[in-house]
Amino acid sequence: MSRFGGFFNNRWFVFVGAIWVQACAGLGYVFGSISPVIKSSLKYNQRQIASLGVAKDLGDSIGFVAGSLSEYLPMWALLFIGAIQNFVGYGMIWLIVSGRMPELPLWAMCILVFIGTNGETYFNTAALVSCVQNFPKNRGPVVGILKGFAGLSGAILTQIYATIQVPDQAAIIFMVAVGPAMVVIAVMFIVRPVGGHRQARPSDDSSFMFVYSVCLLLAAYLMGVMLLQDLIDLSHTVIIIFTVVLFFLLIVPIIIPLYLTFRSDPRSPLEENLMPEPQKLELGKSSQSGTESPDVIFSEIEDEKPQEVDLLPANERQKRIAHLQARLAQAAAVGAVRVKRRKGPRRGENFTLMQALIKADFWLLFLALLLGSGSGLTVIDNLGQMSQSLGMIILAYLSP
Repeated sequence: MSRFGGFFNNRWFVFVGAIWVQACAGLGYVFGSISPVIKSSLKYNQRQIASLGVAKDLGDSIGFVAGSLSEYLPMWALLFIGAIQNFVGYGMIWLIVSGRMPELPLWAMCILVFIGTNGETYFNTAALVSCVQNFPKNRGPVVGILKGFAGLSGAILTQIYATIQVPDQAAIIFMVAVGPAMVVIAVMFIVRPVGGHRQARPSDDSSFMFVYSVCLLLAAYLMGVMLLQDLIDLSHTVIIIFTVVLFFLLIVPIIIPLYLTFRSDPRSPLEENLMPEPQKLELGKSSQSGTESPDVIFSEIEDEKPQEVDLLPANERQKRIAHLQARLAQAAAVGAVRVKRRKGPRRGENFTLMQALIKADFWLLFLALLLGSGSGLTVIDNLGQMSQSLGMIILAYLSP
């Protein structure tokens, strides 16, 4: 049972669960496929569709609510809120488009689109925050891989819908409402920060390279399959086979936590304690032995240790850090070193919302995204109409 408990608490298992969440979380990328259905069913003009696109972009971009709640709620609660918003927003749109509910005015439809797409921000927040906390030394690869799978989610959902082959075109909206919500609820207790070892390990590089290769292979596979389906009239059986291979590629990353849990050697105590969890102790407060706790002065160790310490083998690095801890603890005990609480986190560490708002880095990133992402969103929102104007049929296999 300890092995299974270790598997459930393995940070790579959490990462795989976050990949599955992101693989269905890119709801904004599906708008180009569902907007022609809404336009034809509700007799909207292009300006009205553009208004829905703006509401979608706002829902996809306003994530400070999810970010603020992540400081107070567990990750499963964030995922559950996002699933409810996704289901309610797009579920009601499906009821209206399919004629099961009376048509609502445009402003009400914009609110529904906003609510449904805003659920994506809860998915992104829970997945990214959990994995960044679990992999503090590998934040770049973690964020890049997760956003890569989010970018593929539109193609994944489209390929899955191609397997269903229902005559009702509005069914794609139903799938967008139900599919992501079901996946997120299924894994909402998996995606979370886990305790234990958080130091970079030698096997991390190869594991990230494996997952990144799977992401690239999945992208190439989806592009090839969709081009083939557009150029050749394939049978339903072949499309099902393509979708089964797609599911296989999505499940393949589970090999990493399985191998690390059931096949690899257990971690040594020295390696386990390289980066202990920070304790909520008051600075200046003495322990029962009369000396400062090593965790209290751990931030000073990061300041004092030479850079070459991080390049040493695990055992030697632990010895050097332990020696430095002992020296700082002894100096603090005799008053030679005065341990002070830092005023705020440094670049690369975790920030609260209020701490981030007073940093220039935050506003630089904010302005870069605000000014640079508009062109891409414009293409995504109007891709369906652009393709139709060129004589192409979006999701031709959706036609009855």
